[in-house]
Amino acid sequence: MVADDASSAGDAGDVDDANDVDAAELLARAGFDADASVLTERQAEVLALRERGLRQSDIADRLGTSRANVSSVEASARDNVERAKETVAFAEALSAPVRVEIPEGTDLYDAPKRVYDACDEAGVKVSQTAPDLMKTIGERAGDAVYGREVRERLLVTVAADGRIRVR
Repeated sequence: MVADDASSAGDAGDVDDANDVDAAELLARAGFDADASVLTERQAEVLALRERGLRQSDIADRLGTSRANVSSVEASARDNVERAKETVAFAEALSAPVRVEIPEGTDLYDAPKRVYDACDEAGVKVSQTAPDLMKTIGERAGDAVYGREVRERLLVTVAADGRIRVR
């Protein structure tokens, strides 16, 4: 969630002139389709403008609303994007030929062997070395891994093409 105008989407220094940014053009170039998206057109517009460095207050002026409303729309949009990502990850996990549970309390150094063994059984090739695989799992697990300790159960899936997902 974005708390203020100086948030992670960039600052106004990224945009020469806020008036030069055409939200409709940005959405069209990105292929936005409101009928097929989990985002409303307003949410997509706010995200597109934020990604171009506009401040919430500038967007509010442009849309004739308050900065608080823009903040709320942006937060809802980012939440919807995260939910959509989780839905895709879930669907991919269902169809992945390799699913490996890494229990809470596992040493991260033990995770690659579990993944490699399951991939060998399924005939799926993983193109990452053990250190790279540990790094991938650790980074994608977020707060569920601290140092070498897996603090929350993880599900590592490997697609037929070797793509790795961590949930």
